[in-house]
Amino acid sequence: MGNHMKCFIDIIALIIIYAVFLFKKWKARGKDILLVNTLLYVYIALVLYVTLMPVIVSLPAIFNHPYVPMHMLPFDDYFSGRGDAERQILLNVIMMIPFGFLMPVVKRQSMFACALRTFLFSLCIELLQPLIDGFRSSDITDLITNTVGGVIGYLLYLLFKPLINTLLNRLKSNYTR
Repeated sequence: MGNHMKCFIDIIALIIIYAVFLFKKWKARGKDILLVNTLLYVYIALVLYVTLMPVIVSLPAIFNHPYVPMHMLPFDDYFSGRGDAERQILLNVIMMIPFGFLMPVVKRQSMFACALRTFLFSLCIELLQPLIDGFRSSDITDLITNTVGGVIGYLLYLLFKPLINTLLNRLKSNYTR
């Protein structure tokens, strides 16, 4: 079975979770809540696609290879000049900006709470990656750069907060008519 087909199974599972458990609940709370929560859900699904998938078809073989612990020397690839470290750092920061931007829209929170949630989301990904197959690794640099991306996203949220509130209030008022 090709990798795209394996990922397709995970995507179908995520769609079913959304349709059965989340859509009606969010829709009942208003179009604004539905829109923001759906955006965050789709974003998280895309992050999972890039970082972890395929998951479901990998479960039977999860312990058929050694678990490689997280590489704990921050920015080692960058300072050693290995691979495309600059690109990876930039992509990890960019990848988590939407998380830091959308989290406070979904649930009011401080920058510290948003950074903590970003850190925990990234930590879960980093700890699970080596379980999926023997070729993926986890790295403290990814954890740091992902968290920085979440904080940048939060700062962008603060910058655009008045506009976001205006748009969500319009959506809410159109929904209540």
